[in-house]
Amino acid sequence: MESLYESWAKRNPSWERRYQSTVVDVFCDYGKGVSSFLEARGKIFGAGYEIFIIAFFIGLYHNRTKPLVEDRDKKKVFGQAIQYWGNIENRIGRTSYGNLRRYIFAALIAKTDIDFIALDKGEITLRSAVDKMMEKMEEYANYGFDYIEDKLANDPSYYFSDIAFLTEITNMLMASKTAESDNDLDDEQPESLD
Repeated sequence: MESLYESWAKRNPSWERRYQSTVVDVFCDYGKGVSSFLEARGKIFGAGYEIFIIAFFIGLYHNRTKPLVEDRDKKKVFGQAIQYWGNIENRIGRTSYGNLRRYIFAALIAKTDIDFIALDKGEITLRSAVDKMMEKMEEYANYGFDYIEDKLANDPSYYFSDIAFLTEITNMLMASKTAESDNDLDDEQPESLD
């Protein structure tokens, strides 16, 4: 029997076409593959799914989702199942994304409302569980695409430094830790006055 991870990894997430010109094509050689000409064309990423991964983590770390449009004609897929994302090792010094795919899967397990006992008992199908995970993944990425598009509209050079996306995610992590610390302080009970 196929595992939840294997079934999820065979899928290809959707994204809204409207982000192709404003986000995907800005950063990626989408549809051209990875080559030695990336820098000559001024692109940061090769495959389109690379910016999708960044958008997913932006949505995840902000803990914000945005539903995709209902119209199927306004959505696209990158044409490559998740299991193949980043598989091309030793091409321009890149290493496999195996761990990154597992981190995305783990985040989706934690953030998607799936009754795993019902799944184990066969009361819900593997496909319905994966459908929920894909919807959550797409919604996190959709929020991230919107966020990136908004940043670029305000400052077209915002993400064009060597560590721009790393800085973005690091700042989100720091803000998340600060919010957790503030919540911990709010949860402390005052000592008894007796």
